[in-house]
Amino acid sequence: MSAGRKQELQVHIRWMIRRDMHEVLETENSSFEFPWCEEDFLRALQQRNCIGMVAEHDDRVVGFMIYELHKTQLHVLNFAVSTRYRRQGVGNQMFAKLSGKLSHQRRTRITLEVRETNLAAQLFFRTNGFRAVSVLRNYYEDTPEDAYIMEFWHPEPEAQGVVPSNRIARLAG
Repeated sequence: MSAGRKQELQVHIRWMIRRDMHEVLETENSSFEFPWCEEDFLRALQQRNCIGMVAEHDDRVVGFMIYELHKTQLHVLNFAVSTRYRRQGVGNQMFAKLSGKLSHQRRTRITLEVRETNLAAQLFFRTNGFRAVSVLRNYYEDTPEDAYIMEFWHPEPEAQGVVPSNRIARLAG
């Protein structure tokens, strides 16, 4: 490891539980200009196909992800890493866990939307194997901003030695 690179922070990734909500909301509010409120999280998590996971370090929630299970894909609804723990591999570990749920037989891709102004997230996703595939015009209710639909595909078996690592992540920006 080079002297200029930080060591990757080791986290424990687990299902989100009710008592995590305070720390999740802290991260959400410090990460986004238009954050979800507690009711938004609860409404999403009450859906049968929606799952929440958190990354813990030293008994503190340092990142979270909300995603939906669909027949052929996983769809990320919300994801952020606590400001203090960004660029330390937390997001990579969370998305490695998520991408591990992909297979050639069933769910083959991960999709998400990212704001056109969130350049840090766009670059981070692109670096980690996502590609922008479409634009949703005036997608957000809070601004007239567009969203980019980004996709990550499970590597083909014969190409696995060539395809970049399945480590994927987005930093809230």
